[in-house]
Amino acid sequence: MPPQKRLPYPVAFSSEEEYVSSLLRFSSENKLFQTLVGGVHILDFFTRDPSLFSTVIPPEWQEWLLKADSMRILDLCMRDDLNSAGERDGDKKPPESLVDYIKEIRRHSLVREFNAPESGNSTIDENGTLKKFQPKLPRQVSVGMIPKKIHEVANFASYVAKISEYVKSPSGHSITHFVDFGSGQNYLGRTLACPPYNKHIVAVESKEGNISGAKRMDVFAGVGEREKVWRNKKRVVRNIVKNGVGKDSEVGSEAKNVDERTIDLRPIRELATIYTPEEGKGYMQYVEHRVQDSDLSDVVEQIKKIRIVVPNGDVQVVKTSEGKNPELGEVLKGMEDENEVRLMAISIHSCGNLSHHGIRSLILNPAVQAIAIVGCCYNLLSSRLGPATLKHPLMRRNMRAINAPADEKALPENDQHGFPMSERLATYGDEGVRLNITARMMGVQAPQNWTAKESDSFFTRHFYRALLQKVFLDYGVVSKIAEDEGGPESTQPIIIGSLRKSCYGSFREYVRGAMEKLKADPARTVPLGEQMENITDTEIEEYAEKYEIRKKELSTTWSLMAFSAGVVESLIVVDRWLFLKEHEELVKDCWVEPVFEYKQSPRNLVVVGIKR
Repeated sequence: MPPQKRLPYPVAFSSEEEYVSSLLRFSSENKLFQTLVGGVHILDFFTRDPSLFSTVIPPEWQEWLLKADSMRILDLCMRDDLNSAGERDGDKKPPESLVDYIKEIRRHSLVREFNAPESGNSTIDENGTLKKFQPKLPRQVSVGMIPKKIHEVANFASYVAKISEYVKSPSGHSITHFVDFGSGQNYLGRTLACPPYNKHIVAVESKEGNISGAKRMDVFAGVGEREKVWRNKKRVVRNIVKNGVGKDSEVGSEAKNVDERTIDLRPIRELATIYTPEEGKGYMQYVEHRVQDSDLSDVVEQIKKIRIVVPNGDVQVVKTSEGKNPELGEVLKGMEDENEVRLMAISIHSCGNLSHHGIRSLILNPAVQAIAIVGCCYNLLSSRLGPATLKHPLMRRNMRAINAPADEKALPENDQHGFPMSERLATYGDEGVRLNITARMMGVQAPQNWTAKESDSFFTRHFYRALLQKVFLDYGVVSKIAEDEGGPESTQPIIIGSLRKSCYGSFREYVRGAMEKLKADPARTVPLGEQMENITDTEIEEYAEKYEIRKKELSTTWSLMAFSAGVVESLIVVDRWLFLKEHEELVKDCWVEPVFEYKQSPRNLVVVGIKR
């Protein structure tokens, strides 16, 4: 079951240790890498003088980069054979130092190629290419899922089932329950509870609305049953008659003898969902809980006390597979006599620290026997080591927007649950490995999936936002901020957010849309000042004409930033693997491997841990 390599490192390395040592050395010593992933922000492109492009990008690269189109740059970074990177379509040969930098980024980025599980159902397509078997979901289970989610759930459910069998093989002890951290609509749990897996799922979710919606889909999938109620329609009609509509004689005499208590007019969303524990059949248990640490003792207690959960908390005694209705005492005694609870923590794309909680649960909870966690939203990770210091002059400090809501909580620093998890990264060098929010935000980019059309669209949005910041600076809406001594210069951030599609037709429309939103939204309002309020369309268009030539600087720099951030994601994932490795007294084995197609789901690396 475990891959031959416990980390999917490139072929340039011969072992996990060799790769990790080189990764840490490169990320802590290469100043250009540190600047591109942590020292450059979209708001800084046109507010610095001299320009950010001219100060960050090596001079020998600039001419070639400005002449090459965006897709040519992306091809060179991610797809071209660098050993023969020469002239193409009349282009000049890229600078040797640029090619060397690209080689270093590729060399230190984890391999993301997904090898789909082989099966006898594999086929050969019309081009002679082997198409490997892809797990499929039945219609009643896949309802509500987009193709991306179907791909993720189908593959990960199959993967989780294989790990549970691997855990069982040496000892003979099966995983009794699968705990899904941040289950949301519970697509993964519902799939695992249905045939052919038939697993017992504990869905941990903080939002009651998600749980209610998930239960409705459980009924559709056949995992649960809707509570059955009597709806005495004749009694309802009789009440209408009493209120003067129609005549009492219109209602059958039998309705007059029905007890008022038989009337149940609750809407369907308020009816309980019943889950029946039967031999060989999966079932669901929901726990409404905001996960703030890795302690699952409350979850374990709930599993031990009750196996069937409904909104009002009552135990629903339902028919067994033999068709009998057992006494309540028999049901509860059966729960108490069941084998020891053995959990596996699972999650698809658990955001921020939630991934850390899932991974730590293997260490902190005796009941947890295995974990399989796919993380995402690295920008939501907190920091264990605190803000950058003067020893990290290229790292842009996290700054609070001047129109951030007063009750908005900033990501905590010096947080024991944050990045890095491992002692090796926390103690590396003088002050450990640190990633500011800019670096973590770039780590969730997917440049390999960018198309020419999509690239032009979001480069235009970035260009407009960066240029608006320059307008704000010139018109006194924001001011410059000196970071630390020797650090990068910045301006006060302002949250704009997304605008309606028509606002991206021109810079003038973008500025007008942004100003309208800032004035209309009480949570995002900013005092624009008289000068900015009176800016004319002509003045706005002059900015667009003046800086249009520098749009290429922005798109080029952003492409290099997103490409370089592949190493940021590698650092985060390697840190999680190292954390498990550092607990060898408890962890029997751990590894990282891709579980999705990158094109379908770029955050495709799972961290797996197996307890001794």
